Amino acid sequence: MKVAKFAKVSREQFKKDLTSLVGIFDDIYDDITIPVRATRGSAGYDFFSPIDIDIAPGAFAKIPTGIRCYIEDGYFLSLYPRSSLGFKFQMALANTVGIIDADYYNSSNEGHIICGIVNHGERIISIRKGDRFCQGIFLPYLLAEEDEVLGKRDGGFGSSGS
Repeated sequence: MKVAKFAKVSREQFKKDLTSLVGIFDDIYDDITIPVRATRGSAGYDFFSPIDIDIAPGAFAKIPTGIRCYIEDGYFLSLYPRSSLGFKFQMALANTVGIIDADYYNSSNEGHIICGIVNHGERIISIRKGDRFCQGIFLPYLLAEEDEVLGKRDGGFGSSGS
């Protein structure tokens, strides 16, 4: 069953986020890679880094993926670090697990998936352009009987409240 579709954000949105988050001004938009599963049995879609980045021990970095994802109602995309980076380098997502809601796709930032990475280890984490660094898994969710939410999302980290 297919419940989602990956796409690139616009060139303008990617350049804006890349510049503000990483300070890179190069036009690397054409190098953005759509997430893929490594094997037929893989649950996770691998996200590829569009940039080279080194994360020092104890440091935090945001990686703008250049990717957005249309997701059908009733599902969300859950992001995790690739297990090899977690085991070898103690890399973690800053928010432990990234939750990409279906309504994020239409946000003012085009639903740009940006991964906050923390290095909890003692060695520099070097992620090179084209490296797989996190993975996303689509999952269903259920609603409570008394659910009557009318709010609308517009943005990323913390956009629906602190």
